[in-house]
Amino acid sequence: MIRKSVCIVGLFAMVMVATLLLSAASPGSPAKAPQAASAEVKVDNFSFGPATLTVAVGTTVSWTNRDDIPHTVVSTDKVFKSKVLDTDEKFSFTFAKAGTYPYFCSIHPKMTGSVVVQ
Repeated sequence: MIRKSVCIVGLFAMVMVATLLLSAASPGSPAKAPQAASAEVKVDNFSFGPATLTVAVGTTVSWTNRDDIPHTVVSTDKVFKSKVLDTDEKFSFTFAKAGTYPYFCSIHPKMTGSVVVQ
């Protein structure tokens, strides 16, 4: 009698494990949302690094001022514009459309860069 109960409990446990595994792998189960992509541009020594950054649509790019003097990040097409960034301050923008986005520092206009969104 005990042997029969142990067999039934063991069989029940295997069925439950199989059910959980199948339900986790079924196409109808919700998929995990992909994590948003991010990229960094360093502002240092009067330059943007990298000068040209290529990212996917939906990527958030963050610029961090590592210089001892203030800088800005301004799109030449007026798509984005930061406030004046002091040392270690950041500006972020999420690129929702494909294209090439040239930018510059409005305080030091010879400082230029671009983000290519594919």
